Amino acid sequence: MELNKAEQRKNIEKFIRRMPSLSTTLGKVMEICSRTDASPNELNKVISLDPVLTGQVLKLINSAYYSLVNKVTSLTRAITMLGMNTVKNIALSTAIIRTVSGAKKSRALPTAKFWAHSIGTGVSAKLLGESKGFSPMEREELFLAGLLHDLGKVPFGDEYSKVLSIAKREQMPLITVERHLLGIDHEEVGLMIAEKWKLNTVITKCISSHHDVDTLEGELGQQVALISLGNIYANILDHGYAGDPFPAEDDIEVLLHFVGLDWQDFSLIGGRVKEEIHKAEMFLQI
Repeated sequence: MELNKAEQRKNIEKFIRRMPSLSTTLGKVMEICSRTDASPNELNKVISLDPVLTGQVLKLINSAYYSLVNKVTSLTRAITMLGMNTVKNIALSTAIIRTVSGAKKSRALPTAKFWAHSIGTGVSAKLLGESKGFSPMEREELFLAGLLHDLGKVPFGDEYSKVLSIAKREQMPLITVERHLLGIDHEEVGLMIAEKWKLNTVITKCISSHHDVDTLEGELGQQVALISLGNIYANILDHGYAGDPFPAEDDIEVLLHFVGLDWQDFSLIGGRVKEEIHKAEMFLQI
């Protein structure tokens, strides 16, 4: 049975309109962290007004990962020790995961496996960014963009099971089946969410273009290409599941050439990916 494409789009647009906006606190955190002259004390003033976020920051610094002898109870000290980029990641990722998990529509993609794939993508992209010599701030942005790259799959309903089934049976790229069956794909839907939440240019472009290998150009294209490679790597690694287990191997060659990496660079991150995934999963407490 063919799905009504106009109705699909209408339902998705309605779903996104009803999704909660991100908090004012989060907007202030992002604003402060984007400034080079910002101080941990400024961030402390904003985060301390949000008990959930305060708890997340203190929980992370006192987790087994950091193995500190003495418990940290001061938020300012925790921010100083973790670094402002890490705190920004906690703020954005936990806020979005809470919002999305509360609003998630389809049972077709299991939540835990979906976020596991997203984490794998973020970690892989971040490590490839390190191979490229990206700064720590740029690498953290790649992690966030990778974590959020598949946001556009969230508003699809249970009819998405049919899309997943055909993609698996025919061994076709998921986005191709989405376009054919639904008349809209997760990149376009992701762009709607990114615009609603006013996510920055890099993250928005990565969400809305990570399958558009042939259209990438310039510095922004490099970041999108690294997310594309991270997504493919997470699929090859079979970490989690986001419905697209058949990466286009021809794309890997094109993407590596575009970013100036080779197959050795691509394979060398393997030793660290699992360790970094473990760290990220602890950090997001999924």
